[in-house]
Amino acid sequence: MPEPISRFPTASQSVLVVGAGVVGRAIALTLQDAGHRVVLVDPDPQPTGASLGNAGHIAVEQVEPLASRANVRSMLKRLFWRGGAVGLPLAEVATWLPFARRLIAAAAPARFAAGKRALGAMLDGSMAAWRRLLDKAEARDLLREDGHFVLWETPASAAAGLARWRATDIGGATIREVTAAERAQLAAITTTPIAGAIRFDGSGQIADLPALALALEARFRARGGTMRVARVARLAIEGGRAAAMLEDGTRLDADRIVVAAGVRSGALLATIGARVPIVAERGYHIQSPMTDWPEDMPPVVFEDRSMIVTRFRSGLRAASFVEFGRVDSPPDRRKWARLRAHVASLGLPFGLPGNEWMGARPTLPDYLPAIGTSRRAGNLIYAFGHQHLGLTLAATTAEAVAALVDGTPPPYDLTPYDLDRFGGQA
Repeated sequence: MPEPISRFPTASQSVLVVGAGVVGRAIALTLQDAGHRVVLVDPDPQPTGASLGNAGHIAVEQVEPLASRANVRSMLKRLFWRGGAVGLPLAEVATWLPFARRLIAAAAPARFAAGKRALGAMLDGSMAAWRRLLDKAEARDLLREDGHFVLWETPASAAAGLARWRATDIGGATIREVTAAERAQLAAITTTPIAGAIRFDGSGQIADLPALALALEARFRARGGTMRVARVARLAIEGGRAAAMLEDGTRLDADRIVVAAGVRSGALLATIGARVPIVAERGYHIQSPMTDWPEDMPPVVFEDRSMIVTRFRSGLRAASFVEFGRVDSPPDRRKWARLRAHVASLGLPFGLPGNEWMGARPTLPDYLPAIGTSRRAGNLIYAFGHQHLGLTLAATTAEAVAALVDGTPPPYDLTPYDLDRFGGQA
């Protein structure tokens, strides 16, 4: 039988965190700050996936899960071959078709409403959790809390987009039409006339993603944390407790093991018989060195093109696309070409061609993360599947995992995030 979950705060424990993306690093530092002895293991010495290549946007406004009837109905109009941002490669149909069926089921009104409540609870404290985490890392300057812009290029899309956002639950964020000064600032970065624009307040941005990874790691190491560059090949369960087995056969034991390996978490849990319906939702970006983009400009969403442009300290990034498939499939170079065409058409001050990146968001069919304790091994905790909100929810996820380790009340109800909602007996 699995070891029972502790109900009261525990003394210092040894914790192995599998996965050193932004979620894993946030968990490691938060657990260390709570007094635990933490080892962080990952095959890459620095984040290379969605943790590094995302838009840097802390999207507190994304309360409504993307598993919705509205998104399902609009999917065909948004396919890549029709000029949209959704990729369903024919070569990957065996991967995305079963996922799509589950997504459609998750978009049922009752499940969508429950998912919105769950995401809202997490997002409600996400910005405050980031402040606490970056205070621990002594890197509060990496957090910018100045919202973001959404703009449209035609009167029809502006009217429809504004109406849609006004009818959308955006939690604690607010929207307003841009001021004359803000419109002028936006007009200065594009040669395309702006038909409409709004500004979100309450959202934010990480000023630089590599700097964030380094800051979290530096603080973790300075306080005695261990980072091990290795790949966990599988999990093993003996006597109701899990251990991590490395590719070279080394066995790693700990009081608690936290699986936070992003899109590869499903395959890892499959080694103990769990069935996790996770898919690689791949995104693309191009990035150029600094240009004439204003230093104080928050992220800008060009909604007609499903593209977000963010200025980081390390350069200017244009990101887009949701491409469903396998994590290790080769990239589709047409996606980068489409991004370059958008940038050129808009006349953005962007140094083309720009550096190319592609990475996979870990996405579950209901667009909720998986956070909980395994039924198979009482010392095994999981935290992954954050889809587009990995950066946004990393800090608050870390606080929830710390509560699971300590046996204290979590900051929000974790029931909706239990993997058993998919019937896979994780």
